[in-house]
Amino acid sequence: MAKKRGKKYLAVLNKIEDRTYPLSEAIPFLKENKFSGFDETVEVHMNLGVDPKHADQMVRGTLVLPNGLGKAKTVLVIATGEKAAEAEKAGADFVGGEEMVKKIQSEGWLDFDAVVSTPDMMKFVGRLGRVLGPRGLMPNPKTGTVTMDVTQAVNEIKAGKVEFRVDKGAVIHVPVGKLSFSNEKLTENATALIEAVVKAKPATAKGRYVLGTSMCSTMGPALKLNISELLGKGL
Repeated sequence: MAKKRGKKYLAVLNKIEDRTYPLSEAIPFLKENKFSGFDETVEVHMNLGVDPKHADQMVRGTLVLPNGLGKAKTVLVIATGEKAAEAEKAGADFVGGEEMVKKIQSEGWLDFDAVVSTPDMMKFVGRLGRVLGPRGLMPNPKTGTVTMDVTQAVNEIKAGKVEFRVDKGAVIHVPVGKLSFSNEKLTENATALIEAVVKAKPATAKGRYVLGTSMCSTMGPALKLNISELLGKGL
């Protein structure tokens, strides 16, 4: 069943032309047509020419956005001993060992935005796969969240590190900042993300890689983006 849209949403939708917008036009459009009473998140969506069913065509990676996300993430570090002390010094919001795993299991506690674990604690963290996995919170060596360098991991997350991962429909959805950001900062963040996704193109992906890119705010409709000028040919 199609989602019913409000009058304000439809009014903005009717202003969108049937064409692709460069970032220099898309970002001001989103700002000028904002109708909510809060500082909305700006998201970029990329439809890729890959088949996520095949492991060798999985597109996944991380990057630290040049201008962050406008809100510091709450970080849980699962570690013991010296590494726990190191995590606390780095500014982790919650630090603990197996007791943190039990807290999540028994209480359904999820008051955090990211989880970092040292390798030796993954034997306990692995029990949380069904809880953390679907929420995109499961620590993974590929994203730098299973590591002995907890200081770097915490610093990067706090600085605006985001993870991108293609979903079952071969689409990537990633926040790139807030509408209150300057046009320049949103442009830099969006550009950094798009470049990172293009760089992560699997060697086995054939044909056109980026099938379509769009940008939207939390409450508003999406604008199709023209990224050919941004990245040149070969997409």
